[in-house]
Amino acid sequence: MKTIELTRRDFLKFSAAGICGLCLAGCGFSNSPNSDEYCQTHRKKLLEDCDYILNASRTYISEKLPPQETETVVKEARSQYETLLPQVPDIGGEKNQLTETLYMSAVALALYQAMKAHGQPVEETGRVMYRVMEEMFTLEEPLKSTLSSDPTGKNEQESYREIERWTQKSTYPGDWKMKFIEGDGENFDFGVDYTECGIVKYYKAQNAFELARYMCLGDFPMSQAIGSGLVRTTTLGIGGTHCDFRFKARRPIQMEWTPDFLK
Repeated sequence: MKTIELTRRDFLKFSAAGICGLCLAGCGFSNSPNSDEYCQTHRKKLLEDCDYILNASRTYISEKLPPQETETVVKEARSQYETLLPQVPDIGGEKNQLTETLYMSAVALALYQAMKAHGQPVEETGRVMYRVMEEMFTLEEPLKSTLSSDPTGKNEQESYREIERWTQKSTYPGDWKMKFIEGDGENFDFGVDYTECGIVKYYKAQNAFELARYMCLGDFPMSQAIGSGLVRTTTLGIGGTHCDFRFKARRPIQMEWTPDFLK
C-alpha cells in the first residue's frame, strides 16, 4: 500500500485538537449561516482536500462493494460535499483554527450519506474512514521525526491553550468549547476536556450523529504516529458527559471503545 504524503499543515488539520475532539452540545442547535467569504476564498483547496480523502477511501470501499459501485459512491460523495459546503456553520472563518476542521468533517459526512444510499451501514463508513486515517498517518521521515520529537511538550501544549482561549470567548453557536488540563507529572503530561464540539453539533443537525463515535477513533492512529500516548475513557460522541483526552509521551494508546473491525 502506498503511503499518503502529508505536510505538517495537513497533519495538524486532522490532529486531535480538531477533527476528532468530539463533544456533544446541548439540544436546540440549528445551523448558523455559513461564512460565504471563507467558502468562496478557499473553495478550490477545500475541494482538493475532499478529493484527497475520497481517493484514499477507494481501496477500502472496494473491499465491500464491486468496482463500478465503488466509483459511483466516490462520485456521489464528491457531489454531496459540494452541496454541503454552503451549509457548514460559520464559527469565525480565518480567525478560528478549527474552521478547516469543520469543513473536513463534512467530507466524512458526504461519504456517510453516499454509503448509506447504497445500503451500507454507518459501521462501514467508520471502517473506511479509520483505515484512511491509518494510511494517512503512517508517516515518512523527516515529517515523523519533526512531529514526534516532543509530542506532548511546550509547543504542543501551547497550541491547545490557544484553542482554549479562543473557544472560551467564542460566541458562535456552532463552535467548540474546550478546557486545558495541566499534567499531574506522573500519569499524563497534559490533557484537554471538550465540553462542546462543532462536529457533533453539525452532525446532529444533519441527522448523522451516529457517525460521530467513529470519527472520534481517528485520533488514535494520529497519536500512534507521533507517540503522544493518547488515553481516553469517554467521549460525548458515545454518550459520555465530556471527552477526556490525556496525553503522555511514548506510552501505548488506549481507546474508549473498540469497534468490531478492530477486534
